[in-house]
Amino acid sequence: MIAVAGAVAQKAGRGGHTWVFLQYLLGFRRLGYDVLFVDRERNAYVDRVMRDFGIPYAVGDEAIEPVRRSRLLLNVMGFADAAVLDGAPFSAYLDIDPGFPQMWRALGLADPFEEHDAFVTIGGRIGEHDCSVPTCGLSWITTDQPVVLQAWPALRPNGLTFTTVAAWRGAYGPVEYRGRTYGLRVHEFRKFVELPARADADFRLALDIDPAETMDLELLRRHGWTLLDPRDEARDPLTYRSFIQRSGAEFMVAKSMYVESRSGWLSDRSICYLASGRPVLAQDTGFAHDGDGLVRFSTLEEAVEGAEAIVADYARHARAARALAEERFDSDRVLTRLLRELDVD
Repeated sequence: MIAVAGAVAQKAGRGGHTWVFLQYLLGFRRLGYDVLFVDRERNAYVDRVMRDFGIPYAVGDEAIEPVRRSRLLLNVMGFADAAVLDGAPFSAYLDIDPGFPQMWRALGLADPFEEHDAFVTIGGRIGEHDCSVPTCGLSWITTDQPVVLQAWPALRPNGLTFTTVAAWRGAYGPVEYRGRTYGLRVHEFRKFVELPARADADFRLALDIDPAETMDLELLRRHGWTLLDPRDEARDPLTYRSFIQRSGAEFMVAKSMYVESRSGWLSDRSICYLASGRPVLAQDTGFAHDGDGLVRFSTLEEAVEGAEAIVADYARHARAARALAEERFDSDRVLTRLLRELDVD
């Protein structure tokens, strides 16, 4: 059995966040493993989601005994309780927010890596000379994020609308590290606020933003962004998937942390768009691919050019998006490689 520990109950109603864990759980199950999801608390949302997908889960002390019998505890962002982690025969920390936990440890603010046997990150460039994410003296396994392709069929879109689901600020504050500030998505998004007025395309954001941020809300609306409520568009895994599959493409702005550190991060959400045959226009963080289907940009001018290129030859980019998901992010490939790197059979 493989156990995956994380936080779903604590972020009830966020379908995209829930899919982060479902991709691993469903993916490991496709490889023939029994799976268990481990959360810190129980509520109606996680009960319903895990029941709908047929995934057993345990909370708190009730997880200790089954985790002891597991081959692997994949501990996403170190969320497992200490007693659960202590009982695992083999545990791997999975970093899905590259830069934040490493800098916290380097600054002495927290050490989420303690008591783990292995360390995995989706920051594909950690350890490179121009990547400022510290390794903290640990040996990191880098991995792509998986997508279960069978759960994300490439359906015909309703129209060519660029969309995304995003938090304006998110759970973490900026980090000051070695004289630089590594910030949030809001700090990057403002650089591209003129995009709808500059590109001949429709842009819609399912944006989790505090209503009190009136200046930013007005800025977005004034420049042509259509704002949607993520509580309507992404309230659970199925509505989130439907939102993506009704879209034509994604416009993805990354957190400043990922951009400034050159971490190589690529959003789990973007991979769902790719699997659905939806091209992605993504802010450059140093990720490996650039071309048909996944088009990178760093400046407003590059974002305009990228959007117009996708619109001009949409069918080609859509085919390339699905092909890229099949070639690189297919859960069968990604998780088989990860288990091999972890020496888990």
